[in-house]
Amino acid sequence: MLKYILVVIFSIALLANDDREPVSYNYLAKKDVKQFIYMMHSKYGFDTNYLKRVLSQARLDRDTLARYSGKFKKNSTIGSWQRFKLHVVNQPTFNEAKAFKRKHYKTLKKASQIYHVDMDYIVGFLGVESHFGKYTGDYNILDALSTLAFHPNRMQKFFKQELKELFLFAREKHYDITKLQGSFAGAMGCVQQVPSIARRFNYDFDGDGASVWDMDDCIGSIAKFMHTHHFNPNIPTAVRATFKGKRVKLKSSFRHKYPLSKLKRYSIIPTKPFPFKYAYLLKVNEGSYDRVWLGSSNFRVLTRYNASTNYGLAIYLIAQSLKH
Repeated sequence: MLKYILVVIFSIALLANDDREPVSYNYLAKKDVKQFIYMMHSKYGFDTNYLKRVLSQARLDRDTLARYSGKFKKNSTIGSWQRFKLHVVNQPTFNEAKAFKRKHYKTLKKASQIYHVDMDYIVGFLGVESHFGKYTGDYNILDALSTLAFHPNRMQKFFKQELKELFLFAREKHYDITKLQGSFAGAMGCVQQVPSIARRFNYDFDGDGASVWDMDDCIGSIAKFMHTHHFNPNIPTAVRATFKGKRVKLKSSFRHKYPLSKLKRYSIIPTKPFPFKYAYLLKVNEGSYDRVWLGSSNFRVLTRYNASTNYGLAIYLIAQSLKH
């Protein structure tokens, strides 16, 4: 399970396709598309006519391309804290989390016992990734990955590889490649896996065949991911902290730990016992002031699925809502 999830796995609960419709585009006229078809035929045995037929149906998704070309726009692929609060860190979501936990308690308990993780964080992951399986993406994946594979952008090489993986994934699963839907980056299912990850980590938790859209498999997949990255259910993941003033002067990060002694010098004090000498400083902008937590190694596990403090805190807060 090493390198299980990449930064390009995005939170569908935050990023639905409400942009411009994809438009027709003649991909078959492009030189690199012809080279791609030749490679897929010669290396993987795909029928050339099938490849041409599929790629002739691919459309240009202008808004997907805009996310990865030109100047990088902050929060264009990972939501701002305000967007997380609007969509997933709120009371309606916390209520849905409780209902989801009741409905899937048997599977959650099984996964938590096998992998020795906290089931509330599994629920948190699923809440952020797909709103508990309700929103798994409404972008046509063929359109999205063809657009990003064959038009210049800062991750074009990666997306060309993912388009190749999409063809292999669809063939292995006997899926109609033109019908698959997911995120603007080609991520699929209730835990949002790009095709290469979906192929490598096909996970059958309930014994009826692996599927990225099957909730039992998704629960098991998240539990296994947490276990692989050493999530410890016996330690706090984060603790709220107080500080003087409205803005924290230290730089916050989920990658760099501060000694608690240094945090104390900046008047950053945990509100509950924090049994470690070092902590990640986690900060969100609440408009006129900052809100701060101290994070443990568990918090770093959350951000290995998606490299964002906002993302990790959203999971944490959903999990905490289940403990009251």
